[in-house]
Amino acid sequence: MMNIMGNTALERKIINVTGKRQVTIPLKFYEKLRFGKEVECYLTDNAVVLRPLSASDDGFTMEILRDLVAQGYSGDELLTQFAKQRDALKKAVGLLIGEADEIASGRRKGATTADVFGEK
Repeated sequence: MMNIMGNTALERKIINVTGKRQVTIPLKFYEKLRFGKEVECYLTDNAVVLRPLSASDDGFTMEILRDLVAQGYSGDELLTQFAKQRDALKKAVGLLIGEADEIASGRRKGATTADVFGEK
C-alpha cells in the first residue's frame, strides 16, 4: 500500500479531529515510535507530518557534524566522535534540566542578575 507521500504504508488508521483541532495518536503508533511529550510537526505539499522528537532531534546534530567535519573527521572516525559528542551533550542538557528543576523548586539558589552581569 502506498501512502500520500509515496512511502510504503505499513499501517493506516483514520482518526478524528476535535473541535479544537486536536488528534489522538493511536496507542500502537505512539508506542512503536516512542513519542514523548513533544512532537515535530511540519507541512509538506499535501500532508501534515508528526514525528517523535528524540534526543537526536535536539537542534545540535548538524552543528556537531559540521564541527567534526571541519576538524577533519570522516568515515567511521566521524561516527565514533559524533556519538561521543552527542552523548556528552545529552548528559550536559540533563544536568542543566536537573539544576533548573532544583532552582524552580527552591532546593537550590539560582544566580542573581549581579552574578551573571556583574555589579553596575
